[in-house]
Amino acid sequence: MDAQVANHCSIKSAAKASSPQNAADSRAENTPKKKPRTRRGRRGKRRRGKKANEPPPFLPPEAEEGNIEYKLKLVNPTQYRFEHLATQLKWRLQEGRGEAVYQIGVEDNGLLVGLTEEDMKASLKTLRRMAEKVGADITLLREREVDCDRARRKIAEVLVRKVPDDQQFLDLRVAVLGNVDSGKSTLLGVLTQGELDNGRGRARLNLFRHLHEIQTGRTSSISFEILGFNSKGEVVNYSDSRTAEEICESSSKMITFIDLAGHYKYLKTTIFGLTSYCPDFAMLVVAANTGIAGTTREHLGLAMALKVPIFIVVSKVDLCGKSTVEKTVRQLERVLKLPGCNKVPMVVSNPDDAVTAAQQFAQSSSVTPIFTLSSVSGENLDLLKVFFNILPPLSNSKEQEELMQQLTEFQVDEIYSVPDVGTVVGGTLYSGVCREGDRLVVGPTDDGRFLRLKVCSIHRNRSGCRVLRAGQAATLALGNFDRSLLRKGMVMVTVHVGNVRQTATVECLLGKEELRTGERAVVCFRFLKHPEYLRVGAKLLFREGVTKGIGHVTHLLPSTQNYVPDQNRNQNHS
Repeated sequence: MDAQVANHCSIKSAAKASSPQNAADSRAENTPKKKPRTRRGRRGKRRRGKKANEPPPFLPPEAEEGNIEYKLKLVNPTQYRFEHLATQLKWRLQEGRGEAVYQIGVEDNGLLVGLTEEDMKASLKTLRRMAEKVGADITLLREREVDCDRARRKIAEVLVRKVPDDQQFLDLRVAVLGNVDSGKSTLLGVLTQGELDNGRGRARLNLFRHLHEIQTGRTSSISFEILGFNSKGEVVNYSDSRTAEEICESSSKMITFIDLAGHYKYLKTTIFGLTSYCPDFAMLVVAANTGIAGTTREHLGLAMALKVPIFIVVSKVDLCGKSTVEKTVRQLERVLKLPGCNKVPMVVSNPDDAVTAAQQFAQSSSVTPIFTLSSVSGENLDLLKVFFNILPPLSNSKEQEELMQQLTEFQVDEIYSVPDVGTVVGGTLYSGVCREGDRLVVGPTDDGRFLRLKVCSIHRNRSGCRVLRAGQAATLALGNFDRSLLRKGMVMVTVHVGNVRQTATVECLLGKEELRTGERAVVCFRFLKHPEYLRVGAKLLFREGVTKGIGHVTHLLPSTQNYVPDQNRNQNHS
């Protein structure tokens, strides 16, 4: 051992005194020979050497339907070609209910070819002209480089947005779930007010509706907040002393947040908000310092049972170290991958991830984006805003048209008395179209009857509108209609269920004597107080203490008082 060390030292010192050529020779003589790299090893090194954010060589092939369009290039089109391209853009905007995404530098089969700098500028200029022709605006979401014969080529992803002519703005509803003290209301206050929190809950004060909520800092009721984006993708909120009306006028896209309670004793209110307001998406807020605790699992299970697409926000990352945040994220990933969830978690760490997450989240219900942010320091808040700006609606124009062709059905969720206005009801229009001056019937009453009324005016997001379409939430002024005749769970229809909430008894289990966890059965319920308006196929959620079950309505037993034989069986009330 000593001789080897002495020999090594002498060689090293000799190498220092010798010429560079001799030094190289001596290193070659004393360096152990490396084994020849196998083909698999060379491929692994090439894979490891690739950039982490390098795009895949292929995208999924272009679909004929939907709001995503692939274009190899748009350089100096003829007038006839330009008119065809503009018509094609109108179709994509209609499919996306006012939003379309263009992938420039991509062939129809999804191959990423890329364009030179000059061709890319010319293509974006043509796309801007197309958007101007149809009255839309474009926003460059991202540019990525692709390797092609060692030439520097790029692909671009562009968002085109145009508010439909018959609408004031695009509207998405997001239910906010999470355990008590996870930071839900504070996060909404920061997003909608445009100011960071002071660490003691100042940002959430404007969201509370009751004195005890301000005193305890805990939400016990359902409240609504709005976040707007203009046609260029810029945030429009209550900063700069804007009012709700000004936000609606300046926005081409609106995110309506439904702030739900996190405490277990308000679980009934949370379930009511999830079932009656029909959110498009659900945002589950988890505190980084506590992880999955309290009602977090229950809220996650409710959203999945009701088939509401869910994404996760890990808040309060400023209160703990990086290792604690990573531990909470790993805990969430394990839960999401369990057989009961079967989700694919996707951690969002940069703007490119946020764009990808928004697109994949809308296309696949199994993808679950995870954001880590702070409402105090503002860390990663911009990533969540990018996600909301790009997030497309779930239903396309065809499904919207089919709903609008059906009979009007407005579900009553809230009832108010407004001075100088009269009785006002709030809720969601599930089908059909409702206009100012329409005459509807509302019910069923305690004795099963339906009463006539008139819609005097309509308000959406605190601003007036004349027409309400299927899927939109609004408040309707009913003039001097007697408020005592109304209750939550009623429906307003043109002739004559998600928000029905009433105590019922189990009459019988068909084919079984008892029902255990995980088992299925046909159960017959009977309402205790009064008839309700239901339809076959409506989702049903029941609970007794900590025991819960979910299913759907398969058959309706009509009320003997008001049974009309010639009516459609699916529209009877039970």
